[in-house]
Amino acid sequence: MNRDITDPPSRHGTPVRNFSLQLSPTPRGARLARLLAVEQLRTWGLPLHPAEHIVAELAANAATHGRVPGRDFRLLLYVVGDTLRIEVTDTRGDRLPRVRPAAADAGSGRGLLLVDALADRWGVVPGPPPRKTVWAEVRARAL
Repeated sequence: MNRDITDPPSRHGTPVRNFSLQLSPTPRGARLARLLAVEQLRTWGLPLHPAEHIVAELAANAATHGRVPGRDFRLLLYVVGDTLRIEVTDTRGDRLPRVRPAAADAGSGRGLLLVDALADRWGVVPGPPPRKTVWAEVRARAL
């Protein structure tokens, strides 16, 4: 279900905007996460870079490494003040992501290196079982 909500003003005096949806843990679901996130960011008047790339990497990881057949992953975007938080929750809490150097000739394995370079902060929150949430935050000044 696609959800776009503007909550009442936060203690910072600005509304909290959030967008949440569940997607299939497939390459198509990961691609849809990126496309729908881009549309939501445009609606909110926020810059696409670097959030588009972060969503793409986290969603691809959820579809590849967090995949459990029959269980969706969740994308959540929310803005508080000038911070955009991106969260991707999957059902493989037993597989916590780690940044690892990729071999120069490797065709994959650089996703979290990219997230680390683009995000102001990022991390992983375990649970509740069997889930984990990988999150990243970036400054989100309006266009």
